[in-house]
Amino acid sequence: MLELLQYGFMQRALMAGIIIGILCPLIGIFLVLRRMSLIGDSLSHVALSGVAAGIVSGVYPLAMALVFSVLAALGIEQLRKKYEEYAELAIAIILSAGIGIAVVLISYAKSINVDLFGYLFGNILTVRSSDMRLITGLGILIIMFVKLLYKELFYIAFDEEGARIAGIPVKRINLFFIVIIAMTITLSMRIVGVLLVSSLMVIPVAASLQVAKSFKQAALLSVVIAELSVVSGIIISYYMELASGGTIVLLSVIILLLVIGFKGVMQKT
Repeated sequence: MLELLQYGFMQRALMAGIIIGILCPLIGIFLVLRRMSLIGDSLSHVALSGVAAGIVSGVYPLAMALVFSVLAALGIEQLRKKYEEYAELAIAIILSAGIGIAVVLISYAKSINVDLFGYLFGNILTVRSSDMRLITGLGILIIMFVKLLYKELFYIAFDEEGARIAGIPVKRINLFFIVIIAMTITLSMRIVGVLLVSSLMVIPVAASLQVAKSFKQAALLSVVIAELSVVSGIIISYYMELASGGTIVLLSVIILLLVIGFKGVMQKT
């Protein structure tokens, strides 16, 4: 284990992974409780189109992915207003647009397919110093946002209409929150990959909800499970030369199955 820390890319990968292991479940628990889990899939596909656009145009891919994701998040909020009775349509429309743009850009420049592999499935070798600065800076910003608006986010997650009646600026907070989701997805793609990042936002939360007795306990457990999956996944992917994203997600799925199995055994005894 100590020999891994001698390599700069592993230091960056582990540091980025630890930050992402906090951010994904921290945002994910609010998504799950609000039944908005599919937003992660939608924005991750838009982020992929941003990465492709960045590689084609020569712009820093993570920055372009962040711009695309934030614009898509704002688009979802606008479409939700147009289809209030069919809110899931907004997610489907943005998801379709994201996939369409990504496929067109990838087919336009076939030579970028190899570069995209790391963004699709995660690659610990691709985490650069510039990525670390972006992940650290925006990661701190996201954590501060959740800390400052924790009570409001909690209230909205359980009773959005009640929060509105109580005077909480629901529309404004929802707008900020969906932008934060886009930022979290963009920051996580280097380690987990755009196709799997929403899984890291949902699966640790699903495992924690099986055993937690309170919201705070569920949030804490989901972060612990995510960190265990991320750190172990990075180490395993290094030694076995596997895609880090798939390894991390599979470990989180195994933990979920173990928790469900353990809960089932405990209920029978």
